[in-house]
Amino acid sequence: MTTKLESAQTAELLADFEKKINAEIKIEPSDWMPDAYRQHLIRQISQHAHSEVIGMQPEANWITRAPSLRSKKILLAKIQDEGGHGLYLYSAAETLGVSREQYIAWLHQGKAKYASVFNYPTLNWADIGAIGWLVDGAAIVNQVSLQRTSYGPYSRAMVRICKEESFHQRQGYEIMWRMMQGTNDQQRMAQDAIDRWWWPALMMFGPHDSDSPRTSHAMLWKIKRESNDVLREKFINKTVPQSELIGLKVPDPNLKKISDETYTHGDINWEEFRQVINGNGPCNQERLEHHIRAHREGAWVREAALQSDFRNQ
Repeated sequence: MTTKLESAQTAELLADFEKKINAEIKIEPSDWMPDAYRQHLIRQISQHAHSEVIGMQPEANWITRAPSLRSKKILLAKIQDEGGHGLYLYSAAETLGVSREQYIAWLHQGKAKYASVFNYPTLNWADIGAIGWLVDGAAIVNQVSLQRTSYGPYSRAMVRICKEESFHQRQGYEIMWRMMQGTNDQQRMAQDAIDRWWWPALMMFGPHDSDSPRTSHAMLWKIKRESNDVLREKFINKTVPQSELIGLKVPDPNLKKISDETYTHGDINWEEFRQVINGNGPCNQERLEHHIRAHREGAWVREAALQSDFRNQ
C-alpha cells in the first residue's frame, strides 16, 4: 500500500522529470522516469531495432543479382549499415533495463512488432530502388525528428543513423533515375515498383493521429516531436516532386497540388495495414522464420565472442 510519504516523493520526482522534459534536458538511464515513459520507450526503440534488422532481408535477396559490381558494393554497404543501426538501437533499448536476449525473444514469440513495410516482397531490381528512395526516405523524415527525442541514448543513436539513411535514400533514387533513363521495359519496372511501394511507405508513419492512442503521450513526453500525420505530409510533399522530376507517377488518383509545396492525397487502406501488422502480410511468416533460423544458427558465433571477451579480461 502506498503511503502518503511515498506519494509525495513520487510527485516530487514526477515534477522534476517534467521540468527536464520542458527544459529540453535529455532523460538519461540513471534518471528517474515514470514507468509509462519507460514502457513506451521499450516498445518504440525495440520495434525500431527489429525493423532495421528485419529490413535487411528483402534487400539481401538481391546481393547476388545486382546488375553491376558497383551496385553490389553499394547494396552490401547499405545492408551492413542497417545491421549497425539495429545494434545501436538494441544498445539504447538495453539501457531501459531489458536485455537484448529478451527483446529478441519477444520478437520470435510474436509479442513485438517491426515496420509493416518489410513484409512485402522484392520482385525485381527496381524494388531495391523503391525501398531506398521511398522506404528509407520515409524513415529519414521520421528519424530526423527523433534526433531531438527526449531520451538521451535514443537521441544520440539517431544522429549517425540519419546520416547513413540519407545515403540509402540517394542510392535508391539513383536506381530509379537510371531505370527511367533506360529502356521501355526498365521504365515500366520502375513505375510498377512505385505503384507497389508507395502506399506501404505511407503506412510506415502509423495510423492517423485520431486513431493512435499512444501519440498523445509520446508527444507530451517529447519522445515523438511531430505527429504521424504531420510527418506523412512532409514525406508526400518532398517525394512527389522527386517522382515528377524523373518521370514517375505517384499511384494516387486523388493526389492534388494545393500550393507550391503542398499536396492532398487519397485514403490509405488501413485494413491492409492492420492485416500486415497482425501477421497476415505477404512475407510475415518468411521474415520471422528467417530471423529465427539465422539467430539459432549464429548461436555459436555469439558464444565464441563471449568466450573471447572473458579470456581478454
